[in-house]
Amino acid sequence: MRLQPVPGMLTRPTADRVREALFNILSPWIADARVLDLFAGTGALGIEALSRGAREAVFVERDPKAVRVLRANLRHTGLEPLARVYVGDGLREAARLGGQGMRFDLILVDPPYRTGLAQAALAALDAAGAVAPGAWVVVEHAAQEDMPERAANLTKVRAARYGDTVLAFYRPSPGVDEPGAGPAPPLVRGDGPQASGHEEGC
Repeated sequence: MRLQPVPGMLTRPTADRVREALFNILSPWIADARVLDLFAGTGALGIEALSRGAREAVFVERDPKAVRVLRANLRHTGLEPLARVYVGDGLREAARLGGQGMRFDLILVDPPYRTGLAQAALAALDAAGAVAPGAWVVVEHAAQEDMPERAANLTKVRAARYGDTVLAFYRPSPGVDEPGAGPAPPLVRGDGPQASGHEEGC
């Protein structure tokens, strides 16, 4: 599935091989999931989730150029009826969505590297109650960045490295062993092949 990129270098897309590995890992949990794509960029992660059977996806992105591309990609894939796009700061939007009672089964967090936003996003999502019981929260970050083993009520259960990129998988601490939540997959390492937000209709 070829998506339109954002012109320029400010938005760093997830590499195709990393995205493929991510969704191969998550494949048992995607069907019918409610997805949040935070710091969405082109929307590639949320769109991939929708294409694999997720029920709906909420996209949050603050860069107007990226939002235009995201919306174009949703139209191109025919997935816009399943999507909502919010324009605004990722941390504030995470808090606002949780405050509105929205809960997500899969949260994809891909902020700019080395900004501290990844850890801040975990705290914001947990504090807002946006993480559904038994949910997965996946953070993409640079290999040089350290992510905590625990962030509030979220516990890291897996990490997978692909070159300079690491995927860190978190679950709600009480939910890791909940019946029906499903076991955490084993640790895998691979090194080869800010204003108030508003919704934009697609």
